[in-house]
Amino acid sequence: MGKDSTVSHSPETEVRPTLAWMWRSPWRILAFGFGSGLIRPAPGTWGTLFGWLLWQPLSLLPDVAVLCVLLAGFVLGCAACQATGKELGRPDDSGMVWDEITAFWLVLWLVPGGILAQALAFAVFRMFDIIKPPPIRFFDRRLKNGFGVMWDDIVAAGYSLLVMAVLVRLGILA
Repeated sequence: MGKDSTVSHSPETEVRPTLAWMWRSPWRILAFGFGSGLIRPAPGTWGTLFGWLLWQPLSLLPDVAVLCVLLAGFVLGCAACQATGKELGRPDDSGMVWDEITAFWLVLWLVPGGILAQALAFAVFRMFDIIKPPPIRFFDRRLKNGFGVMWDDIVAAGYSLLVMAVLVRLGILA
């Protein structure tokens, strides 16, 4: 194995992933959201913001193509987060933000257009991803693999979409 194939994870010698480390593997690049997960503090928020930026060209695609991107993003994210988490010795390292990116794309796809609705969706999604109400916390604690990393954010996206649907139904969002 190469020198950078694993990152030591004992408390005394823990290495924080760097941009150079990330660029040595396509799985790391994807898991770390093309570097957005390396930004501190709050890498999940930075990753979600990066996902929002990436959404702009994706939003121009037909719905079938967006669905294919979402499914591919989820499947590739499971593999990328599994491989990267295993390398790091931390199954859900905070720098792995592809889960936030893909889940937020799902939210953006299904909420009303417009910057204000998207900004509200961003805040609601981040709230659920941070607070992790049941069953999000259950999945986050129990599923320690690539699927688990991705799945708890999809559930947070579901909660976000429910809140946004209620706001549309109440006439608060158009």
